[in-house]
Amino acid sequence: MSLDGTQPVQKAPHRSYPLRVHIATLFTLLILLTGLSICWYAYWQNQKLALQLAQARFSDTARETAASLEGLHRPTEALVNMLAALGKLSDSDTLPERLDGLGLLSEALRSNPQLVSLYAGYSDGDFFLLRRLADVAARERFAAPREAAFLVQSVERAGAEQIEGRYLFLSDDLRILSDEARPDYRFDPRGRPWYQLARSQSGLVRTEPYAFFTTGEVGLTFARRSDNGRVIVAADLTLSRLSAELARASPTPSAELALVDARQRVLAYRDPARLLRPESGQGAASRLSRLQELPAPVLRGLAAQLGKPQAQAGQYRAAGGRDWLYSLQPLAAQGAQRSTLMLAVPLDELFAEARRVRDRTVLATLLILALSLPLTWWLSHSIGERLRALSDEAKRIQRFQFDGEEPPPSPVHEVDMLGQAIGRLKRTIQRFLDISQSLAEETQFDRLLDRVLLETIGATGAEGGAIYLLDEASQTLKPAAMRWQDAALGVAELQPIALDAVSNPLAMAVRERTTELLALSAPREPSLAYVDAHFGLQPVLMIAPPLANRSGELVGVLCLFLPGDSDHISPARAAFVEALSDSAAVAIENQRLLQGQKDLLEAFIKLIAGAIDAKSPYTGGHCQRVPELTKALAEAAHRAEDGPFKDYRLSASEREALHIACWLHDCGKVTTPEFVVDKATKLETLYDRIHEVRMRFEVLKRDAEIAYWRELAQGGDALALAQRCQHEQAQLDEEFAFVAQCNLGGEQMSAEQLVRLGQIAQRQWLRTLDDRLGVSWEEAQRMAAQPAPELPVLEPLLADKPAHRIARKPHEQMPADNPWGFKLSQPEYKFDRGELHNLSVRRGTLSEEDRYLINDHIVQTIIMLSRLPFPKHLQRVPEIAGGHHEKMDGGGYPKRLTRAQMSVEARMMAIADIFEALTAVDRPYKQGKRLSEAVAIMARMRDDAHIDAELFALFLRSGVHLDYARRFLRPEQIDAVDIEAYLTEGRA
Repeated sequence: MSLDGTQPVQKAPHRSYPLRVHIATLFTLLILLTGLSICWYAYWQNQKLALQLAQARFSDTARETAASLEGLHRPTEALVNMLAALGKLSDSDTLPERLDGLGLLSEALRSNPQLVSLYAGYSDGDFFLLRRLADVAARERFAAPREAAFLVQSVERAGAEQIEGRYLFLSDDLRILSDEARPDYRFDPRGRPWYQLARSQSGLVRTEPYAFFTTGEVGLTFARRSDNGRVIVAADLTLSRLSAELARASPTPSAELALVDARQRVLAYRDPARLLRPESGQGAASRLSRLQELPAPVLRGLAAQLGKPQAQAGQYRAAGGRDWLYSLQPLAAQGAQRSTLMLAVPLDELFAEARRVRDRTVLATLLILALSLPLTWWLSHSIGERLRALSDEAKRIQRFQFDGEEPPPSPVHEVDMLGQAIGRLKRTIQRFLDISQSLAEETQFDRLLDRVLLETIGATGAEGGAIYLLDEASQTLKPAAMRWQDAALGVAELQPIALDAVSNPLAMAVRERTTELLALSAPREPSLAYVDAHFGLQPVLMIAPPLANRSGELVGVLCLFLPGDSDHISPARAAFVEALSDSAAVAIENQRLLQGQKDLLEAFIKLIAGAIDAKSPYTGGHCQRVPELTKALAEAAHRAEDGPFKDYRLSASEREALHIACWLHDCGKVTTPEFVVDKATKLETLYDRIHEVRMRFEVLKRDAEIAYWRELAQGGDALALAQRCQHEQAQLDEEFAFVAQCNLGGEQMSAEQLVRLGQIAQRQWLRTLDDRLGVSWEEAQRMAAQPAPELPVLEPLLADKPAHRIARKPHEQMPADNPWGFKLSQPEYKFDRGELHNLSVRRGTLSEEDRYLINDHIVQTIIMLSRLPFPKHLQRVPEIAGGHHEKMDGGGYPKRLTRAQMSVEARMMAIADIFEALTAVDRPYKQGKRLSEAVAIMARMRDDAHIDAELFALFLRSGVHLDYARRFLRPEQIDAVDIEAYLTEGRA
């Protein structure tokens, strides 16, 4: 804003263009203008010529069509006049007499292919016809012999009822091949239009074109009465040649040509199949198509212009929007009816050649332009090449493109200096970006430090260098990496440097945050004694830029050592080193943060696994041993050089995913109730309910003793009562011992034992106290579903009460279409604590509901891991961790995956999980299997398609089982295993 408060007027930006653009634009416009002018003129002239040629073609076609009509009519008229004058047909009364004239008739048919037949109709109703059978179709139509060339159709009438019809098939030399009587052939010529027309006139008559009944061709009939008046001689002439000529005369593929009469009936058309249409009515003959029935919109649109005596021509746009050039040429052949030849050609096809010439002209213009532009461009380019090169180089640097060549030298000093400055700028930025990218790509902290040294030494030309990292606890700089020339050296023997060391130049440089060169003269500080090993007593220059994080806090220091006789580092080089040290500091801090997050994640993972193992003595150190075994098997597959795993290789990211999946493979166990995991007896929940059952037996025993004393007091037999009391109590003791044994679940229960258990359960005991007092509100709510019985009440000794069944809450239901793909058979109840129900478990201590809860840990594992925001390279963790209870045959859980649907790592973990469980020695409910026993069990599982056969073979051949046994099994568990006996399926 100006001093007076007004807004200054902004000038429009000045636009400038290179000289080569001006020259190239001028030449381009000139060539294009010339070429397009020539193109337009040629196209206009070609269109005009095409129109003239088309009109001439239309006139020629009309003349040729008229000449064809004359050529068809005149010979036929002459022939009919001659036959009417001769007595061969008019004077004959019988068939043999009429056959004498076959020579003349057959020769006439041979000489004129358009003649279909010659015939004579007599006043008494007789009929004689000679037809030429020109092709196979004609012979098949009349069922003629194969050699037949002519057909004689004869009708002789001896009276009203005596009619003799005959077909005579003749060879080409007029031999009779077949003489067939045709009683059904009763044709009477006297009723035909041609007969009646010729009868009424003295001269030659001609019918209107019509469709021949016998052959279906379009033609017309010529007829004349004989001189004696008793016979009408006629000839059928087909017009098929006209359609063929129209088809040949079509100037373009889509041109429409048709010959129509005054009644707009189509006499000839380029497509002869369109000439006829069937008449309406059953058995009716075909008729000529009308103009409006042709599939030619342009001809139908021109129908309104027919009927004018003079020729018409012009352009017409049809219904589909296509433009046509048309011509209507009236034809008046001598003696023939007036007809019109309609011709229409689409303009796009008519002008196709003109367009091709136009396109070639445009192409030639563009070709000339393409050939001339390089020359023009080269001339203009050479003028401003040097400045353009510098401009382009600056633009490439702006786009961070550093792969171009150096700008060419210039005789202008200022331009040459600018080019050199741009070259140095490009190299500096490219070097800085390359180093930054290489540091960002490094993921291992130790390699990152060495990479920082390597890149920095190479960029500065130093002899060597070292990196010290700050230990905040001790406030010292500890050596972390050292490199001299092309070799990385160890730092174990290097001494740390205290930050407050007064005489140490490195500590002083860090305190002052300086990047200036420092001279290190001999003898040097003990902490820098390693410099003497490379430089001896020579003077040394050191530059030590501090490494600071984003917050400006000290992270460490980068030391670079140069010979003392080196030229001083330029300010530009010093600024580059400082910028590079900042980038290195950020990379180091990022790696430290990333490693810290990984360490924290690892600690949480092991914390969860340790908590699961500590939660129940039944799991022991399972979560800590399975990772060791799984990773050992994975490494064996990684090292395999032959067999099914020769191409299996683990990347660092895949190893990390496998490591996490192994440690978290049972994390879902945190949701499993401890009393279910630790269920040692069938009646155990949070406590063992066998004590309740024992108290009921105690009550029954007391009831037996009370009954003894009561009946004894009433005068009963003391001996008998005592014996009965002792018997009942002994029986109760024995039944309780049986129930207690069933509660242990040590052996599979037989059907007889289940029956006996049911009989014992039917015993009744008397309850006199309300069982709804002192219970939790949730249990009281379940018991309220049933009405309370009136006390005292008899109850079964072992009961399955409704209150024992705990329903599954809605959010605990697992629908069949769950998003995780679980395929589970979910029990109706979450818990069924019925006493008889649990005691009737055939094997083990777990009921169906308990077993589901145990297996649910893998379901919860998958759900929990699926909800974690794993990065891309760890997204397979849920699949690997959640597949170790699947079986190769699809019979596992929770997804019933087959081998093909499981990853190799998930199949590895399945083997590790089973082997660890079989051999574990820290489970209080069992002893660990010996090595041979565990391998034999797993071999049977392989044969049953429970574990992967190829991985099991690798597990044995690689010795993973032995390595694990030496680390985690007791010496007495490690026995000899003949692995060859288990390497083939079916030999377990």
